[in-house]
Amino acid sequence: MNILLIAGGWSPEREISLIGAAAVRDALVRRGHRVTSYDLSDGFESLLELAASHDAAFLNLHGAPGEDGLVQALLDRAGCPYQGSGPAGSFLALHKSAAKSLFRRAGLSTPDWIFLPERPAPGWEPRLPYPLFVKSDTGGSSLHLYRVRNGEELQCAMDRLFASGQTVLIEPLIRGREATCGVLERGGRAEALPPVLIVPKHEFFDYHAKYTDAGECEICPAPLPEALLEEVRKTALEAHRCLGLRGYSRTDFILGDDGAVHVLEVNTLPGMTPASLVPKEAAALGMDFGELLEVLLKEAVLRGK
Repeated sequence: MNILLIAGGWSPEREISLIGAAAVRDALVRRGHRVTSYDLSDGFESLLELAASHDAAFLNLHGAPGEDGLVQALLDRAGCPYQGSGPAGSFLALHKSAAKSLFRRAGLSTPDWIFLPERPAPGWEPRLPYPLFVKSDTGGSSLHLYRVRNGEELQCAMDRLFASGQTVLIEPLIRGREATCGVLERGGRAEALPPVLIVPKHEFFDYHAKYTDAGECEICPAPLPEALLEEVRKTALEAHRCLGLRGYSRTDFILGDDGAVHVLEVNTLPGMTPASLVPKEAAALGMDFGELLEVLLKEAVLRGK
């Protein structure tokens, strides 16, 4: 196939996007595809023309544009199939507060939260107990993520987020273990992949932990009781469906000390290098990186017919 590989763009996660795109390109070329690499920052206005001249697109984007559904909407207009979710599902998953509302409505456990679209009035205090996690409502890769222990630290975190034009999401600390679980659709059927247990070396699984020494922190398949693994897989599928996603996704969890499986967020364009989480999960089923990409593209083309 003639593949348009879309990466880069202008989000804070641009560099991670480009690193993953290099791995995707190499794997697709080895499987005999013709690949055109396209950085969204290099002439965004040419996207529609390029898309119309390719058999399919592969999106390796993180943040916005990409995970917000904008590129997907343009590709739909160009009649170019692409892997993963459409504009609506992408938009809902990227906006964590909206996604959490849908999780609650579907009966899924998710940590309580406060959404702040703008700075609160002086003297405002959160209704949730410290310590708290403060983050961008639309951020990813654990960028703009702060753990705060008191009001002074909370104000500093909000100062940074609002100064950079972010909306803010505040959640309480849930004690437990971190895990993640991918969902992959094949032949019109969605299946949950083997979960990964995250064992961070740092205080929490932040950007540094993910992209400097994450390989030593991720155990797949997760060494957890089968009943708990089944609950994680079931919940990942339910989160995927309640957001209206397609193709694939990856749901991040806290496995609480209280026994609950708490959904944190869902990624619609999870990292794509052989060492990334979803490829690791697929490898645990005997599927190598190139085969995983092939499945994603095949499903995209079938949906486009």
